[in-house]
Amino acid sequence: MAENSVLQETTSNKIRVLRLNRPKALNALGEELVGALEREIDAAKKQRDIRAIIFASTSEKAFCAGADLKERMGMTIPDTKRFVQRLSGLFRKIEQIEVPTVAAIDGAAFGGGLELAIACDFRTINTEAMVGLTECALGIMPGAGGTQRLWRLVGLPKAKELIFSAQKIAGKEAFDLGLADRLVAPEGSAFNEAMSMVERMTRNAPLGVRAAKKAIVDGFGLEMEAGLKLEQECYEKLLLTKDRKEGLLAFSEKRFPNFTGT
Repeated sequence: MAENSVLQETTSNKIRVLRLNRPKALNALGEELVGALEREIDAAKKQRDIRAIIFASTSEKAFCAGADLKERMGMTIPDTKRFVQRLSGLFRKIEQIEVPTVAAIDGAAFGGGLELAIACDFRTINTEAMVGLTECALGIMPGAGGTQRLWRLVGLPKAKELIFSAQKIAGKEAFDLGLADRLVAPEGSAFNEAMSMVERMTRNAPLGVRAAKKAIVDGFGLEMEAGLKLEQECYEKLLLTKDRKEGLLAFSEKRFPNFTGT
């Protein structure tokens, strides 16, 4: 029996961990792995108690090496077009998840692997990890969101340079450019850093976090007045929640709140 290409676990504080599990293929994005990720994302979207999602790897060598080129060579042109559109749709789903998402980059993240990571809200990275959108070195280009998301993180000129040159950069440079949000030492763990990051977030009201993410993400690019209107709409939806009442009560009683997501 084939191994599960994505291993899933949920911590006691409702953090969903999805580990890419094709170590021999360096977690290359083939049909099976993409299908497994689609199923996991669709399931997570339906579970209202999930408070954050971490994408990680079972391999120390690679977070995700990109597309499965061996599989790709056997595809027709229409097959390839459909698969790339499917991959782009998957990463868009990840980007639109209501809860915070983090990619823990321990090891290489190239091509589609980096596109997956930059579809997340945050990235933690090991100093010795290597990342890059390397598609132009293969006669193609990033086709699953890389050309649109990278420049929003590192700026337009640097994104052009990285994509046109297919450059691979180490974790420290990725962090310095703003491509990653947390940097860990060689002996450290990007996964542990990701867990520490989201644990802090999951202490807060889950509905409040979801609403704040919606206001930030959907408000990106809006004119100020439209953005403020969206913020107000998101805020007002929280006014009748039990968590808002609990937050106020806990403050008055000088204790930590017990948020339930209701």
